[in-house]
Amino acid sequence: MTTVRAGTRYDELIEPERVHGSLYTDPGIFADELERIWYRSWVYVGHVSEIARPNDYVRKSIGPQDVIMTRDSDGRVHLLMNRCAHRGNLVCEDQRGNSSSFRCPYHGWTYRNTGELLGYPFNRGYGGSGKLDLGLAPVPRVGTHQGFVFASLAPEGPSLAEHLGAAADEIDRLVRLSPEGEVEVTAGWLKHRTRANWKLLAENETDGYHPQFVHGSIFSVADSGIGALYSDKSAAVTRAFGGGHSENDLRPEFRRLGQPMGWFGTSESKVPDYVSRMREVYGERAEEILVEGSPHVMIFPNLFIAEVSIFVLQPLAVDETVQHVTAVQLRGAPDINRRMLQQSVGSVGPAGLLLADDTEMYERNQRGLAQGRPEWLDLRRGVHREGVDERGFAVGTATDETAMRGFWSHYRNVMEGAA
Repeated sequence: MTTVRAGTRYDELIEPERVHGSLYTDPGIFADELERIWYRSWVYVGHVSEIARPNDYVRKSIGPQDVIMTRDSDGRVHLLMNRCAHRGNLVCEDQRGNSSSFRCPYHGWTYRNTGELLGYPFNRGYGGSGKLDLGLAPVPRVGTHQGFVFASLAPEGPSLAEHLGAAADEIDRLVRLSPEGEVEVTAGWLKHRTRANWKLLAENETDGYHPQFVHGSIFSVADSGIGALYSDKSAAVTRAFGGGHSENDLRPEFRRLGQPMGWFGTSESKVPDYVSRMREVYGERAEEILVEGSPHVMIFPNLFIAEVSIFVLQPLAVDETVQHVTAVQLRGAPDINRRMLQQSVGSVGPAGLLLADDTEMYERNQRGLAQGRPEWLDLRRGVHREGVDERGFAVGTATDETAMRGFWSHYRNVMEGAA
């Protein structure tokens, strides 16, 4: 197997129609990714609904880094590194809670939930009552879009709006499904650990080539029409937005069928309160929203919105990733929220079949990549029929690898310092 050393040129590993297998297996490349992607660009962290009340907090992550997302008594959101400024101990052990301060268990130093140092025992050891110029380190940049909280460990760089680009419109689409115009992330999180490189998961999320094969058994048992959305006969498309973001745009198929709530695999008679409320709020525009449904979008590097579920990727090692999963909840829509939770648990819960299928493929891919030959992975599916849409984005059919090519093009630019 070829091993990549420090200083390797990424243009030698990433070509327009293929990528080198070492990109998934080399620890040196993983270390580069942490520095150049996870610790420099914008990364999705959490949602403001997870800290709804003053002094709420929840532990989150930026790659392997442990952070605390807090809401102070004035309602402001903060992201703090979970590390005592004294000797580096974790100051917050609970996954979530409500507190105006944190106390380090090692030497009793206490911090306000804004990060400010409140005090420390036996202050004569530091010359008396004067306050030390120390505190919990704040994450340098924090931004939100429709309640989704993103962070960057780099003090300077592109704005969040520049990072999201057209992918922001897909978050807006999700929010429009709520009659109150807000999404809530309050259903709790499941954590799935997989022995696979994080990029295998990111690629899979908008890969429309695999569902018919990997998920064929569950589609047949459940008499689901999802499989038909990912075929050469489907009107759906795969679109690369630039910036590593991409989507499976299923709206052409849903528009062709023209059935309100068909995107959700149900009819309006099964969720009458929700449909009625949407029509009341949105008027004529509600018909378009109810037919087109929720997005299926991968936002680089770690946020995946899959219609009724939200996935967050957390890389831990070159061959280990945690996938955090929760159900989408729409503010003001209790009848559809119950069904969203049921669908999410049924597909990606502990006994769910869809994520179990995908995880098996991730780990088989990782084991296969360890074999070393052939060295390259092919990405050319659909190149000959790829086009450009009216907004200038690369677009392919439902089963083409347009999204993967877009991911790798941006990845190469980032790793070479060009983005």
